[in-house]
Amino acid sequence: MADSEYRYVTYETVDDGTIARIMLNRPETRNAQHRSMLVELNEAFLRAEEDDTVRVVILGGEGPMFSSGHDTGSKEMWEELRGDNPHPTATINGGSRSGPESLMLQEWHYFFQNTLRWRNLRKITIAQVHGGVYAAGLMLMWACDLIVAAEGTIFADVVGTRLGMCGVEYFAHPWEFGARKTKELMLTGDSIDAEEAYRLGMVSKIFPVDELGDRTLEFARRIAKIPTMAALLVKESVNQTQDNQGFYNSLHACFTMHELNHAHWMVEHDDKMAVAKLGEDVPDWRGTKLKLAERDTVEAV
Repeated sequence: MADSEYRYVTYETVDDGTIARIMLNRPETRNAQHRSMLVELNEAFLRAEEDDTVRVVILGGEGPMFSSGHDTGSKEMWEELRGDNPHPTATINGGSRSGPESLMLQEWHYFFQNTLRWRNLRKITIAQVHGGVYAAGLMLMWACDLIVAAEGTIFADVVGTRLGMCGVEYFAHPWEFGARKTKELMLTGDSIDAEEAYRLGMVSKIFPVDELGDRTLEFARRIAKIPTMAALLVKESVNQTQDNQGFYNSLHACFTMHELNHAHWMVEHDDKMAVAKLGEDVPDWRGTKLKLAERDTVEAV
């Protein structure tokens, strides 16, 4: 049953309501995440969580890729945060304050805490990804319990090399890539493909592009057969194990460093720009393509 309640995500249930499917629906921007999308996504996740019929939630994306990350430059993004008719959330939760304090509080609520909430959703979640999964796109994907990818999917966080930032707000990178691979990918801006992500254990299944939706649904149906209490406690056992290993505290510490990184650039720039400037602080990367990290080359051609 499809629902048209939202503008930037779609929500539907299948199999008598046991599976909810949420799709990012801003394909013209490659599903870049602006405030309106994130607020709607949170509403959709919470809607699935409160519905006792739903057992599994699938998160995917319409268009050529899963998500290109945060929307950092569209006219729509600037209008909803600083325009004459801002999004309601732009003036609360720190939005009316100034400088690094405002940025920190807004990002804590709408990037960091949102993602943590989705990671701990009381349902099993499956990320269905394809095309590219970049920067904050990784956050959405990593919040899910399982990840399935289309053949040819590429994963990268380029904020270090392109924005002068130490990763995104939900810094799960070392837990997903491993410590040294994280350093390599963050310091070079290189990417990994679906096959490498599978070898790392980050991706559970790889399906042909034209079968991704159907095969993900088959996977969800298998998981939906598990008793709900058992499924939840499996999830909670693993999540608590990670938290006892330091996951939760590490995320909080890294979020603070992320905001320090923003504050650094705001001090450096007269216009208070909170990230590195193209061609001034970081090389001009426009027109370049992402390159796969390869084991026997410094820089892939």
